[in-house]
Amino acid sequence: MKLFVDKEIKRFFFAVTGIWIVFFIGAEGMFWIDCHRLSAWIFLLVLAGAALTDMVSICYFTRQNRKLEQAQAQIRAYLDGDTTARIDCDEEGELYKLFHGINSLAAVLNAHATKEIREKVFLKNTISDISHQLKTPLAALNIYNGLLQEEAEEESQIKEFASLSEQELDRIETLVQNLLKMTRLDAGSIILEKATEQIADMMQDIRLQFAYRAEQEKKTLLLSGNDTDTFFCDRDWILEAVGNLVKNALDHTKEGDRITISWKCMASAVQIVVADNGCGIHPEDLHHIFKRFYRSRFSKDTQGIGLGLPLAKAIVEAHNGTIEVDSEPGRGAVFTLYFLIPTKL
Repeated sequence: MKLFVDKEIKRFFFAVTGIWIVFFIGAEGMFWIDCHRLSAWIFLLVLAGAALTDMVSICYFTRQNRKLEQAQAQIRAYLDGDTTARIDCDEEGELYKLFHGINSLAAVLNAHATKEIREKVFLKNTISDISHQLKTPLAALNIYNGLLQEEAEEESQIKEFASLSEQELDRIETLVQNLLKMTRLDAGSIILEKATEQIADMMQDIRLQFAYRAEQEKKTLLLSGNDTDTFFCDRDWILEAVGNLVKNALDHTKEGDRITISWKCMASAVQIVVADNGCGIHPEDLHHIFKRFYRSRFSKDTQGIGLGLPLAKAIVEAHNGTIEVDSEPGRGAVFTLYFLIPTKL
């Protein structure tokens, strides 16, 4: 009988049998003392009691053994690839707690497997995107290098091709630097060095950073906010995030347009807004602009690499903040950053 293969069950039945034997000997001994003879009724009652106990125990262990076999079958099915296999555990009891724990473990393993698949797909797509992004500047560099070697004779031509080559090298450097920053943020290897900063000072640094480009492109870069407002943050990373938003605004505005950086401290949050009156964002793109390497089919920007906005979002979220965008084609775009102030919650 399979039931008695289990040593613990065999020990249980030996123990129960021993108890009944001791009970029988004790009862017969007491009857002998009182009546100086043995009782057949005691023997029959003890025998019947022992038989009933064994029958009930066998039924119980058989039922439990059947449940375990069903559980083993579900576990084997899961190991064979059926990720939906689960053990029935709708009743109460320690055994069902164990089954529930196994089901929870299977759910966690499924979640990890799904995440790993997504990460592999993401890695594959990222490598493909990087390869695609590098092809354009590398091809341009090869062309300029060939022109320098074969056709450029005048100094003006050499300077022109050298300048174009420098632009392509800058694109490659920007791509690599942004990828490194994204990777560090994703890996959680960055420790934010927060301090209380004057928001006006930070925004002034950003204005100075892009002042030359704005002047060359005949665009206006304005600041608006209270000079005394402060923000507890990592200065360098916030400058990176807001700077990327300003660069994005410059990329999508034309001569005579305006970019405004405004800020204010509210009761429980710091708000920073980067707004422009440029070409705006097509509704089809609004839900995708924070995806890495996303390039809109409506955009006329051919130089962007699609990492500026995702990097800004990652930096904002690393500061436990949120970033929102509101835009309509032809009416500009407004990027709003919110950072909660924990001490005032």
